[in-house]
Amino acid sequence: MNSDLRIKISEMVQRSGEGHIPSSYSIVDIVEFLYAKVLKYKQHQPDWTERDYFILSKGHGCGALYAVLHKYGFLSDRDIEDYSTDKGILGGHPDMTKVPGAEASTGSLGHGFPTAVGIALGLRIKKKNNRVFVLLGDGECHEGTIWEAANIGNNLQLGNLCAIIDWNGSAAQLMPREGLSSKWKAFGWECHLIDGHSKEDFERIFARLKFEINGSPKVILAKTIKGKGVSFIEGHGVWHHRIPNESEMSLIRRELQK
Repeated sequence: MNSDLRIKISEMVQRSGEGHIPSSYSIVDIVEFLYAKVLKYKQHQPDWTERDYFILSKGHGCGALYAVLHKYGFLSDRDIEDYSTDKGILGGHPDMTKVPGAEASTGSLGHGFPTAVGIALGLRIKKKNNRVFVLLGDGECHEGTIWEAANIGNNLQLGNLCAIIDWNGSAAQLMPREGLSSKWKAFGWECHLIDGHSKEDFERIFARLKFEINGSPKVILAKTIKGKGVSFIEGHGVWHHRIPNESEMSLIRRELQK
């Protein structure tokens, strides 16, 4: 478990008074694995033309993205310290005009995924082999734009596109009959189910995935825990946008440093 990144996320949120700790904790293992093992990129040349694209469609989880971008050299210590202040470039949602490595400005749910489909199509038209990865929330999958874009992705056979769903159970609070696997399969996507906190599961799946200019788009349903890593933050409740005080911050560090 990426305890160091989780501590960094909480410290960013506490300093700024802005952030979604539980949502960031549920995706940070996914984002870290992509940057460590999967994506092609040059951190000092974020617009490198041969790079893979990563879009965080659930933009409110950007604390995880920023912590990982900092770990892999896209962002400076000062960038992290100035998170969500008027001096900094990092806001409560990623801004592609300011943040190195942010491929889309996201936050309004349902927008990042269609953007990823468009990028994948553009790359295919240009006959380029870059891959496109996009991370969505399970609640976000109730947006109509998700399924319109999923239909397009399958019909255009965008084999260079991979969606990852942060399946942390948020949607089930209101819509308990989710059926995410059957939905994505019905839309013609190659579908895989994994533990979203398991490095071994990700390694197993990515060893099998084949990316082609023309082929089936892929979706990975990653079962996660909202707030994963800190017992009193895990689950759905008051911590959705809560800012930790000093004593709570000490408890967070204590649990993550065990």
